[in-house]
Amino acid sequence: MAQTHPASLADLIAPPADSPMRSRDFVFGCGTSSYQIEGATHTDGRLESIWDRFCATPGKVLRGENGDIACDHYHRLDEDLDILQRLGVDAYRFSIAWPRVMDAAGQPNAKGIAFYKRLLDGLGERGIKAFVTLYHWDLPQHLEDKGGWLNRETAYRFADYADLMSRKLAGHGDVAAWTTHNEPWCSAYLGYGDGHHAPGLKSNRWAAQAMHHLLLGHGLALPALRANAPQALHGIVANCAPGYADSDTAEDRDAASLFETYQNRWVLDPLLKGEYPADLWRLWKGCEPLVLDGDMDVIGRPIDYLGINFYSRAVLRSKGADTIAWVRHEGVERTTMDWEVYPQGMQDLFEAFKRDYPNLPPLYVTENGMSSHDGVDASGQVDDLQRQSYLKRHFAACSRAMANGVDVRGYFVWSLMDNFEWAFGYERRFGLVHVDFETQQRTLKRSALAYADFLRERAGR
Repeated sequence: MAQTHPASLADLIAPPADSPMRSRDFVFGCGTSSYQIEGATHTDGRLESIWDRFCATPGKVLRGENGDIACDHYHRLDEDLDILQRLGVDAYRFSIAWPRVMDAAGQPNAKGIAFYKRLLDGLGERGIKAFVTLYHWDLPQHLEDKGGWLNRETAYRFADYADLMSRKLAGHGDVAAWTTHNEPWCSAYLGYGDGHHAPGLKSNRWAAQAMHHLLLGHGLALPALRANAPQALHGIVANCAPGYADSDTAEDRDAASLFETYQNRWVLDPLLKGEYPADLWRLWKGCEPLVLDGDMDVIGRPIDYLGINFYSRAVLRSKGADTIAWVRHEGVERTTMDWEVYPQGMQDLFEAFKRDYPNLPPLYVTENGMSSHDGVDASGQVDDLQRQSYLKRHFAACSRAMANGVDVRGYFVWSLMDNFEWAFGYERRFGLVHVDFETQQRTLKRSALAYADFLRERAGR
């Protein structure tokens, strides 16, 4: 893994010289998730997850790939911790695999919990703060067999899980933040609405009900998290994107607003306004979830921070009768996910949130990054030019939003390493670190070296 590089690559990605992101108080990090990197799916008592079952279903994942080995992080923990230390990040965002730490009766699995204790202790020894996510989509299959997030009981089981983990991991490392859910929009819509993700169900009505139970689980978990980890921040992470009208007509502007309702407000309005956005039911007529008395009060419990995962924007056109169409413009920069590169969207989104939500908590960019076709060249280097430019431009956009009064306190690059990219298998590479999935060799890409140089310079080292 040892590589030589110039004295400073920082300028390849660094924020502007006057950026508030250069403050030592601003948190820089990178992130991963359990199913995407850990592997060891049949080790030390780990149960089957919905993603294990989904991957085993023919036609669901590109080339029939799965997370059985992934980056073998479970067995290569120390090596990966050393990479984080080499990068010089302030914090590392990771998720716990629910099927690894509890059995089907809800009892703790000591061997699985021991892995996360080692992870947290290793971070603490290296001076790296932990941002711990409880749910990044790998629901235990035995809960899905009982209805998954369509079953209200799953919200209560999630609260039990949050209580257990925040108690068992207390005193290990430096947990700066607990996150209940990563991207409930993806869990609800991609999992239960269009079937692109596990468990692969397809119904807008199911998506709406799954979302309600996900958010209910979030609210139910907060009291235990606060009691067990009073020193930490407690929040949730949403994937958000701005919508832009394809033309300056009332119909297309409404289409853009409907997109933002479906993509952003569906999650944020219950959390910050205590209600679901009425316009959502224009898109999904008759799909309102069952909401019991008191549910919205639980969902709306105060949070200390809101994580935003930002990647791209959407351009929308009206198709009439409360239906919208996504417009794909040609001749614009895209990633290998076919997502448009549009950094200005981050600034626009954050400033809109500041206007729309007077009670907006401090923000963290909990994911931002891009996929590209990265390979190791003949000299053993990975010069990911597009990623370097992508990060530099998004750092600048975040800086502009902060200069305009948006309270952003941290930025996590997605992701630490190339990994299992869900239904796309191993084809799409998001990592700062290249992974050869045949040999598990890790190679720091040039973006990673530049990130490390910037963080070292900011620290005055």
